[in-house]
Amino acid sequence: MNLPDIGPAGIERRGLREQVYDSVLRMLLDGRIAAGERLSIDTMARVLNVSPTPVREAFVMLERTGLVSREALRGYRVAPPLDDEQLAELFDARLLLEVEAARLAYAQRDALIPMLRDLTAVHDERVARIAAHAQHEPVPFELTEAYFQSDADFHNAVFEVAGNRFLVGLYESLGALTHRMRQAVHRGPEDVLDASREHHRILEAFESADELAAAAAMREHIENVRARSLADSSSH
Repeated sequence: MNLPDIGPAGIERRGLREQVYDSVLRMLLDGRIAAGERLSIDTMARVLNVSPTPVREAFVMLERTGLVSREALRGYRVAPPLDDEQLAELFDARLLLEVEAARLAYAQRDALIPMLRDLTAVHDERVARIAAHAQHEPVPFELTEAYFQSDADFHNAVFEVAGNRFLVGLYESLGALTHRMRQAVHRGPEDVLDASREHHRILEAFESADELAAAAAMREHIENVRARSLADSSSH
């Protein structure tokens, strides 16, 4: 086997690229960089105190998420949030994939149920912290990110247990749009409490003897998230 000689410098550069990516992503999601704004590689390199190379590489990664776009001879620009039509199409795709994943996962529910119980507890804890913060002050970015991660972990567990690698691949291909969806949706305490209740209903459906209940509960959850997301997007 002939492997390329990456060397320590190459590994360090990759690590730096990931750090730059995370830093720019945070700026995009917390509103410090507005939709439609131009992105300068040199300016961002100065802001982050790094060379232009990892910034350029990070911008290429961000382009794949759809959060930024590259214009010929003009550099990069922040993409606009997903519009209502794009959000609706995204949720159409999620419905097809997630309902089928829930149906397949029911056959392996003995393995899934302990996972969902643990993940639901983590999700509930983060929901409670968001609700508590929202009563007095803006929710910190880190807590919002932690909430989204716990939500994703819950859904990913269903796909993992469903056991269809191609279904997983299709679902992962939607992940690049998730960041853009967050630009359009401003989750408040009511939304996260609704999501928590719906996750509990999905868990209860897997625990039941009704083999159709899990798919039905997942469908209801995705439909509700779609309705809340479109309503929230249209109000901003």
